Amino acid sequence: MLNDKPEWVALSAHRRTLDNVHMRDLFAADPARFRRFSFKHGGLLFDYSRHRITEDTMAHLTKLARACDVEGWRDRMFAGDKINESENRAVLHTALRRPAGDRLEVDGEDIMPFVHDIFGRMRDFSDAVRNGAWKGYTGKRIETVVNIGIGGSDLGPLMVCETLKSYTSNELTVRFVSNVDGAQISETLRDCNPETTLFIVASKTFTTQETMTNAETAKAWLLAALKDEKAIARHFAALSTNSEAVTVFGITPDNMFPFRDWVGGRYSLWSAIGLSICCAIGFDKFRELLDGAHAMDQHFQQAPLEHNMPVIMALLGIWYRNFWDAESMAVLPYSQHLHRFPAFLQQLDMESNGKHVTRSGEIVPYATGPVVFGEPGTNGQHAFYQLIHQGTALIPCDFIAPAKAPSPHQNHHDILLANMLAQAQALMQGRDREHSDNDPQKVFDGNIPSTTLLMDELTPFHLGMLIALYEHKVFVQGVIWDINSFDQWGVELGKILAKNTLAALQGQHAAGNDQTTGGLTDYIRTHNS
Repeated sequence: MLNDKPEWVALSAHRRTLDNVHMRDLFAADPARFRRFSFKHGGLLFDYSRHRITEDTMAHLTKLARACDVEGWRDRMFAGDKINESENRAVLHTALRRPAGDRLEVDGEDIMPFVHDIFGRMRDFSDAVRNGAWKGYTGKRIETVVNIGIGGSDLGPLMVCETLKSYTSNELTVRFVSNVDGAQISETLRDCNPETTLFIVASKTFTTQETMTNAETAKAWLLAALKDEKAIARHFAALSTNSEAVTVFGITPDNMFPFRDWVGGRYSLWSAIGLSICCAIGFDKFRELLDGAHAMDQHFQQAPLEHNMPVIMALLGIWYRNFWDAESMAVLPYSQHLHRFPAFLQQLDMESNGKHVTRSGEIVPYATGPVVFGEPGTNGQHAFYQLIHQGTALIPCDFIAPAKAPSPHQNHHDILLANMLAQAQALMQGRDREHSDNDPQKVFDGNIPSTTLLMDELTPFHLGMLIALYEHKVFVQGVIWDINSFDQWGVELGKILAKNTLAALQGQHAAGNDQTTGGLTDYIRTHNS
């Protein structure tokens, strides 16, 4: 078991030597600390100097990574081995980022021609939508694209489209519907024109309840206006593997873009699921996004663990989660364009590593995935930063920002970055009683760890690097915790029970609901009647 490994025991002992060490003292003792604990790769500066670490700490953590065979698991993932053992699948979102001409066999098939064939179709389709060659049923060009999906089929594309909004065209609007709450699709379609709206339905099985409910509502809305089933073929595309269900819905095979089961939902924005991204920013920019991720893939594969960005980020997370009892972490992007990035990371991290059994099925005796939360700066400063500064929980923070202003308002960006740098300094430095007017309410110890990630600028390439960085960080942590980061069985029970509860809400007999569910169901039915 992990916590029995000599490297883990050594880390526990080393941790006790840092009990009374403050980062202020570490900086005072080492004028070169920032240079020692920061480096740049491909336009991304990674600063981890503000952590409760020494060189000995990092050496101990790296030994733990090697003892858990992080390098071997990494190589097996990139090679296409079926490391998602519970579902007997390879994990190959990284293959989607590889250039044409590469070769990678899975079950005897070179999958790279399939990958780039789909990309070619995505380019043709998105180009036609963007340049007006693709016409709706009445001959008008498409003005609005609505992506209907949930989970990874929504969070990833939505986050990328929001982050890269400055690259979008004024002639085309891309919107997203995920919640089965009818309010969202009603509000989304309120000012849409059925003649100029294209729907992209993203569901691997084409049976996902939320997605298909919204898709049927969109179809009914379209047909109420255009009054011809043939219109569906000009106003719907599908991102799916279920060609039969897609055809029954009314979508032609030419408008279906498949992907393989070695692409997990929360890793799927790089696949056909990224079609909405292509429509929003153009395929060339989507390719730049892929290239940025590929650059991080290569760094992750080639850099020694001691100088490997995803590995170091992962090890720092292990350090605080398992040796300092930090139950959560804050992701703090100082860029309004990145306002959906924390939500994207919540799924990536918490769905991947929110596990309590090892790969072999044993209950883990140590903590695994943290709670991830965050908001863009400076909004978060006026919300939850108080708890991070003076609360009783240790919450490590990731600060993320582009160095170059993404808008023409340089003064705004200077203020934004000044706040980010000041908050990170305040978290580390704290304020003693002497500098607090002798008022204990104003005192806080500091010594709160944080990482700072500075992109040269917020481009598709740099965003691709950033996303892949966090993907690999989560992977490394899963390897060390000996859990499968690529399944998500915990969400299945609620889906099963929801079908039974829906039947009860609709007045049908539904055995098996607990007493409280039955009481609440009766109340809802009585109220609605």
